[in-house]
Amino acid sequence: MIRDITIGQYYPANSIIHKLDPRVKLFSTLLYIIALFCFKGILGIGIITVFLFTTIKISKVPIKFIVKGLKAIVYLLLITAVFNLLLTPGNRVFWHYKLINITDTGITNAVVMSVRLIYLIIGTSLMTLTTTPNQLTDGLETSLKPLNKINVPVHAIAMMMSIALRFIPILIEETDKIMKAQMARGADFESGNIFKKAKNMVPLLVPLMVSAFRRADDLAMAMEARCYSGGAGRTKMKPLAYEKRDRIAYLVAILFFVAVIVARVLLPFPQ
Repeated sequence: MIRDITIGQYYPANSIIHKLDPRVKLFSTLLYIIALFCFKGILGIGIITVFLFTTIKISKVPIKFIVKGLKAIVYLLLITAVFNLLLTPGNRVFWHYKLINITDTGITNAVVMSVRLIYLIIGTSLMTLTTTPNQLTDGLETSLKPLNKINVPVHAIAMMMSIALRFIPILIEETDKIMKAQMARGADFESGNIFKKAKNMVPLLVPLMVSAFRRADDLAMAMEARCYSGGAGRTKMKPLAYEKRDRIAYLVAILFFVAVIVARVLLPFPQ
């Protein structure tokens, strides 16, 4: 499961999505997330599904590579679906036992929340898979640049997010190494109930935290040794500049968002 986490990883490919300006991808991802939590009705789900899988097709990232990232949220997905299914009141009750009810609204909410969670992971993973950490940093810093006027440390925020994204695959690899070392010493991370599994994770989490703090300290010392002092007066090797494809992508993202909002108004879920 550790190897199946795709958020923070970059998949190199020669596609239009990879070549887009990172500001476009950040803006489109933001609209996508808002649309994902605003849609109502089958038409809204259909529009989001077509948009998402068309984007995946254009990006040339294998769908299997993206979908395997869902394995890391299986338990969260099941808990979300079960709570919405059993604890949501509705007009039509199919089964009732004490505080537990299975209703039409509960079934709808369970399906909708599961779809939202799955699509959220796939969509955000697609952005990181098609954008390098350096591009994400530059795009985020440029997008938030107006906040510098009110003394918001935009460069520091962008740098922290970039470092966090870089550390995700590194910590995943470190976790895999520690797990193999502990299993060679007789540790068991698979058998037992959920409480026993949580207890068995202690020999994994302690060395992982020590390793993470050590890497963070080494990074801080390296930045200080190179006299890093923030973003004031810094120039970029590759300044961001919009091209025709970026303007078209902006237009497509806005039309997608408008279509989802219109579908929400015209064809919502029946109450």
